[in-house]
Amino acid sequence: MTYKAVNILFVSLLLLLLGFYFMMGWPFWPLPLLVVIYITFILIVSTNVQFNFFVKAYNRNPDFPENAVALSFDDGPDENTLKILDVLDKHDAKAVFFCIGKKIKEHPQIFREILKRGHIVGNHTYSHTRRMGFLSSKTIENEITECDNIATQIGGVKMNLFRPPFGIINPKTKRALQKTGHKVIGWNIRPYDAITSSPEVIINRITKRLHKGDLILLHDNMDKTYIILEQLLVFLRQRDFAVVRLDKLFRINAYT
Repeated sequence: MTYKAVNILFVSLLLLLLGFYFMMGWPFWPLPLLVVIYITFILIVSTNVQFNFFVKAYNRNPDFPENAVALSFDDGPDENTLKILDVLDKHDAKAVFFCIGKKIKEHPQIFREILKRGHIVGNHTYSHTRRMGFLSSKTIENEITECDNIATQIGGVKMNLFRPPFGIINPKTKRALQKTGHKVIGWNIRPYDAITSSPEVIINRITKRLHKGDLILLHDNMDKTYIILEQLLVFLRQRDFAVVRLDKLFRINAYT
């Protein structure tokens, strides 16, 4: 069901309940209840990119012919990224790094090092603001474009992949993406490593429900991520999982 169809359904039900209230003496409480249900539904689909409600997002590919998964890292580049790159090199694994524009400016050499080692990069907006869900479509467009411009200036790449901060996708984000043309990347394995301190808990959240074609979300700005990554890559090798780059998993171009 599309956003437009949901709105039409909501307005129709609201008018119907108003009619019953005024003409047939129905109780008033179903009206605020309907509004609460609508707001709750919109909040849920706006904060879960995996639902593909407003835009199509690439979250997993169970039809991928190999027994493989893809690794993605958010919120870099960061000093910790270098440790992660070394672990990936050790296990001959490639990944995608969704980078914040202002952090690319702070760590240009690390950004170039990601590319030099054969990984791909994607857009994670310029500022990664916590106000993402409240920004205008024009501001979101500017956030994406500015991140793109910095990546081109520093790394010589024109990014085609976009991961929304916090997984927030709403009609304003959709309008911005219609202007920028980016492909939206989500995930289907999220261990909440940014808010969980225990590497063991994080590893268990990933491995207990892992299937081929999964896309794993981690953060390269966390001190513990390289430790988690080392254990994860050992687990994947023991279970005969290959690690492929996201562009191969979904057969899409990382750059334009």
